[in-house]
Amino acid sequence: MDKEEVKAESLDQEANHIIEEARMVLPGIQALFGFQLIAVFNERFATDVPVAQQYLHLAAIIFVLLAILLIMAPAAYHRQAEPGLISRYFTDLASRLLTGALVPLLAGIALEVFLVANIIVKDAAASIAIAGSVCSVFVALWFLFPRIKAKQRSALLRQSR
Repeated sequence: MDKEEVKAESLDQEANHIIEEARMVLPGIQALFGFQLIAVFNERFATDVPVAQQYLHLAAIIFVLLAILLIMAPAAYHRQAEPGLISRYFTDLASRLLTGALVPLLAGIALEVFLVANIIVKDAAASIAIAGSVCSVFVALWFLFPRIKAKQRSALLRQSR
């Protein structure tokens, strides 16, 4: 791994980055949630989507709602428990909640991709493969790559000491 410049963030900078990350992600999740709700009120949803898949859609909605809850939780916590303060506890909590929100968001997206693919290709196996492929890319970019990079960085920091 090439040596790269690394600079530690202050607690204030870290909190600001967490807030910006939440601001960046939340509108997209809210848009997805809106589209999920619109689908339910479409007449074709009740007539053309099998009941089992309607329940999958409900599960996807619940997963997306859980992601919204986790992303918004740091703001609710901060306003009530630590107004006017920035603590290491808050930045760690907020970071865990934002990262944790990616799990139900991924589940909701994967279910929706399966449902849309199944409507289009009309083949459950192909739809599972499509959703699984999308899911794999998300897992690689959201979880595996960051963990690999973190391990590489830790090893590099240990070597430089």
